[in-house]
Amino acid sequence: MNKIGVGFFNIMVLILAFSSDVSAQPAQPSNDAQKPNFVFFLVDDLGWMDIGANGSPFYETPNVDKLADEGIRFTQAYAGSPVCSPTRASILTGKNPARINLTQYIGGSGNPDYERNLPLEEVTFPELLQEAGYKNVFLGKWHLNNRNGEVTHWPDKHGFDINIGGHFRGGLYLKNKYFSPWDIPNLENGPAGEYMTDRLADEAVNFINQKHDSPFLLYFSFYNVHAPFSAPKALVEKYTTKRDTLGLAGESRFQTFKHGNKQIRYRDKQDHATYAAMVESMDEAVGKVLESVKAQGIEDKTVVVFFSDNGGLSTSEGTPTANTPLRAGKGWLYEGGIREPAIIKWPGVARPTVSDAVITSMDFCPTILDMAGLSLRPELHVDGKSLVPLLKREVEKVHDTTYFHYPHRSNQKGRPSSAIRKGNHKLIVFFDDGHKELYDLSQDIGETKDLSGKMPELTASLYADLRSWWKEVDARFPKEFSMN
Repeated sequence: MNKIGVGFFNIMVLILAFSSDVSAQPAQPSNDAQKPNFVFFLVDDLGWMDIGANGSPFYETPNVDKLADEGIRFTQAYAGSPVCSPTRASILTGKNPARINLTQYIGGSGNPDYERNLPLEEVTFPELLQEAGYKNVFLGKWHLNNRNGEVTHWPDKHGFDINIGGHFRGGLYLKNKYFSPWDIPNLENGPAGEYMTDRLADEAVNFINQKHDSPFLLYFSFYNVHAPFSAPKALVEKYTTKRDTLGLAGESRFQTFKHGNKQIRYRDKQDHATYAAMVESMDEAVGKVLESVKAQGIEDKTVVVFFSDNGGLSTSEGTPTANTPLRAGKGWLYEGGIREPAIIKWPGVARPTVSDAVITSMDFCPTILDMAGLSLRPELHVDGKSLVPLLKREVEKVHDTTYFHYPHRSNQKGRPSSAIRKGNHKLIVFFDDGHKELYDLSQDIGETKDLSGKMPELTASLYADLRSWWKEVDARFPKEFSMN
């Protein structure tokens, strides 16, 4: 045999030996098989105290409470804004709303003016997942474009393969409210009287049943529990009976706090039967979706996130819920407006616990990329931090300082303002008169004791930090505000 023949013979022997060795080993999972699925529940206007796991004395949320027991429940999780559209943008992009000048709910008053559509040049985490082979579905409330941005700025232009019910509308202000026929794009009318939340849950289950063999993102963006308040009759009757049995109804459910020269009326205790029914409907939908994940045998490879876009509505528009012990609610930069219920379940990685670490809505973008094994993109999600080290208990915190900027008047009587939280201290600056309030949240979660007069040096230091941040993000202000 010549040298070529001998060489060929030796190569074949090696190939056969290698093949035999490989065949004896267990098959390695494909790259897709190693990627986790993501189910992201975003509830509209759900307050920090609106779930049983956080201590709600009236609403019933057994499925969310079970999720909290199985995951990490955060006690100091913050929305990027006290109103919906800005926070929704911050979740998808990892950027503070002030940085992209989307600081108001789309359709709201415009002093200063703001972006009326989520800019197409902003890169979202669904887009990055999509590039990595994920199939993404959006269900429910979008509210990241105006009427002029319909179709051109819908979810399918921001990384979602399927869009079910997402368009410009921020609430179901329709003839039948939450019941079919609802006559909105991307969602066929159901049988007369079908409840929107039930329908979206069914659509979510259908998606999971069809796509469970490949990695997916299911982004369930509830219309609940946003006004107008509407729920199935049997559930409303259940909570009406519960309220009456407990003797909860009456004007004693309301209190006032002084703000400037006005008295602000707010609900102090939970007892709104229709709102409670909407909360339970949301909880039932969560349970239905998670049960379908379990039924498909993918529970161990599915990350679940639960969050709200702003605080509960407590100072206007029916004042349906109470955020006590937090102050105020939606539309305010007090804790009631920005501190949210938040749960992350990461099977096999994050052990169930309760965390007091400060996290923000901007953190979800880099966290999900990190969980999916994708490279972080700090030049994109510039304000968000991956929570993976925190979830793995490698660190105790990811944020030293957080910032909030809502330079508009809200429908809930909130005034234009900006805030900084550094450690346990939080400074709020009100733009209409320039006054400042300082609180120590470790001692005063209800923000009842303004320390700015007693701690002028700390107040000045935090204000200087806030002003530096304004310059960094090119923050916009009401015309009447003078930065002194």
